[in-house]
Amino acid sequence: MPWNNELHFARQQDDEDPLHRFRFRFALPHRNGHPLVYLAGNSLGLLPLKAKQYVEEELKSWETLGVAGHFEARNPWYYYHHFQRETLARVVGALPEEVVAMGSLTANLHFLLVSFYRPTAQRYKILIEPFAFPSDQYAVASQVRFHGFNPDEAVVELQTQPGLLTLSIEEIVAQIRQHGESLATILMGGVNYLTGQLFDMEVITRAGHEVGATVGFDLAHAAGNVPLRLHDWEVDFACWCSYKYLNSGPGGVAGIFVHKRHGQDHVLPRFTGWWGHQEDRRFRMEKTFIPQPGAAGWQLSNAPVLPMAVHRAALELFDEAGMDLLRAKSERLTAYLEFVVAEYNKTFPQWRLEQITPTDPQQRGCQLSFRTGSYGQQLFEALGHSGIVCDWRPLGDDPQAGIIRMAPVPLYNSFEDVWKVGQALHECAAALMNPTA
Repeated sequence: MPWNNELHFARQQDDEDPLHRFRFRFALPHRNGHPLVYLAGNSLGLLPLKAKQYVEEELKSWETLGVAGHFEARNPWYYYHHFQRETLARVVGALPEEVVAMGSLTANLHFLLVSFYRPTAQRYKILIEPFAFPSDQYAVASQVRFHGFNPDEAVVELQTQPGLLTLSIEEIVAQIRQHGESLATILMGGVNYLTGQLFDMEVITRAGHEVGATVGFDLAHAAGNVPLRLHDWEVDFACWCSYKYLNSGPGGVAGIFVHKRHGQDHVLPRFTGWWGHQEDRRFRMEKTFIPQPGAAGWQLSNAPVLPMAVHRAALELFDEAGMDLLRAKSERLTAYLEFVVAEYNKTFPQWRLEQITPTDPQQRGCQLSFRTGSYGQQLFEALGHSGIVCDWRPLGDDPQAGIIRMAPVPLYNSFEDVWKVGQALHECAAALMNPTA
């Protein structure tokens, strides 16, 4: 559709948006009494208002029932991970038995690699994406060291073309085949945190399986952002945090996916803990571990009920809105941001924001990343002072140059928010170019 850089146009889009009402189900940030334009949901999602009620319910159960809350609370704590399972499964495209809310992201990644990275002398490499999130890089390096391999040889980073930060699916598949019989595991982000590129997880999984590798994904920037079909794509394993697009609070409970074909495999190596033990026998305090079927068998400790109450409130919004409608709005909202930045670039080419996120909507979620010159940090800080909350990542040797990341989240961002970004860019660039005006 033809975009328009006028306020009345943005407001008309909001009036016609069937999801606009969800914006008011969140606590929207303010500064000094003025509303902020919050485009940092790729770092920390906003607070669902209902989360306060759900946490207070569990605090009341704790207050009035004490330890009996494990079985007598309105939502018995002993079974608390059950209450999110079906909604979580719908968000990531899984069977309910294939997912569980548990732990934290990097810890979960380590637990999954214990099961799915099983190197041999001939097949020992882990393939990761370019510009992988640092925690993933640290995790895989420590895993290969633990198995006695050198990360410089065993951790293989996909190579981009000179000057590019993204790569095509054809390039990815070719490099998977290149490493072939030496490849033990592929671990990639579903959406790259830096560039915002959405990878074709179905094709990557198929290519990995064809060469005999296990395939898993870090979905920190994908879960709640893009449609996922983990079961149908036959992904072996996946993990994610819940504090970004899933809006479940800073450091909120994370989650894992284990495909059904592995979830019943009791021989598969894993690190074990009592909450993964067969549920109806757990309090018998048996010495021998009997895993629960499915992903729940990877649990170690009892559920952190208060963070999971927030998680439950947040996930309910996804069920109510529906991933199809969220994706449709995301594509339009992100395209509008692309438009207003392009309009800004026409006026201020010397302060240009170079989009590094793919222009194809099928290769991105709701994040757009823009590379800057040496003016970048100044522009980012000026946007912050004007009420635009986004994100800055240094890149290269120039500390003033880097990447500005913006994520218009369809659950709570509006077209008027995006319009305000365009206005702020023009005003900030003009003020920086003429500081005495």
